[in-house]
Amino acid sequence: MTTGYKGYKIADVAKGKADYYVYTDLCKGCGLCIARCPMNKGDQKCLQWSKETGLFQTPAVEPNPEICIGCGTCALVCPDSAIRIEKK
Repeated sequence: MTTGYKGYKIADVAKGKADYYVYTDLCKGCGLCIARCPMNKGDQKCLQWSKETGLFQTPAVEPNPEICIGCGTCALVCPDSAIRIEKK
């Protein structure tokens, strides 16, 4: 985690090739990442709302590590830079 921001880490997404960070101090729960995730098709739900709350006490997001491919689309579309994907 970056110093100064509260959040959480989901380790070993994309079959162990990346770590997924969500900074709840920055996430406002807009849902753009969920809408743009290429893996959120049909019955698959890679990104979904989590039990953690974000900036305005709205739900933050979390990936399903089994489905996430670590492409970084969610991080690119996030207007608040609340998501970071660190490739290993």
